[in-house]
Amino acid sequence: MDVLSLIGGILALVAVLGGNYLEGGHVGALLNGPALLIVVGGTLAASLLQAPMNVFKRALQIAPWIVLPPRIDLQGGIDRIVSWSLMARKEGLLGLETVADSETDGYARKGLQLLVDGAEPEAIRSILEVDFLTQESRDIQAAKVFESMGGYSPTIGIIGAVMGLIHVMGNLADPSQLGGGIAVAFVATIYGVAFANLLLLPIANKLKAIALRQSRYREMLLEGLLSIAEGENPRSIELKLQGFMD
Repeated sequence: MDVLSLIGGILALVAVLGGNYLEGGHVGALLNGPALLIVVGGTLAASLLQAPMNVFKRALQIAPWIVLPPRIDLQGGIDRIVSWSLMARKEGLLGLETVADSETDGYARKGLQLLVDGAEPEAIRSILEVDFLTQESRDIQAAKVFESMGGYSPTIGIIGAVMGLIHVMGNLADPSQLGGGIAVAFVATIYGVAFANLLLLPIANKLKAIALRQSRYREMLLEGLLSIAEGENPRSIELKLQGFMD
């Protein structure tokens, strides 16, 4: 679990609500159904218009990474690669067949199978690079769905504000209608800006960071597998791969 995401979300909520309280406001003043509908509905509609279905579905799939990110153990990956290289030196590349069959990581399994099949290093690089670059692009595009929402949200908030003011101007003769219209106007703006800067844009940036870290892990696996294919010394492989560590 990503504790920083939880702390950040709670701190953002406390900062907004706490600041509102210290200024003499109350929570009810920030709760407005029409404003929420305008901002959330409008932002979601704009993102649906922009994103292809497969990209939007991927965005929903990776959204839980904010609090439950995939485990990316770079040091563990290096240790596995070194153990594979030691096995290859003792038993030959065919000795890795049992390892490939039991490997749970699909990317690593494909690389090991290529080694077992005797593929040339350039062929291995070509095949595995396509895999990890495609996956990286797919996840980055999915993260950009939240980034685009963060761009639309403040503008939709302004639309809500203008709609509220139009309502106000149309009811100047009826003072009882003014309060609701003004509330929608200002609260919609708050929702739009707050959702963008406290939720959507941070989510997008964190998802991008996770996607890039996954790509670094896969690139490290690729370099390790190529080194095994070229018969490099396990110690040399370990020293090379240490460069991928944070």
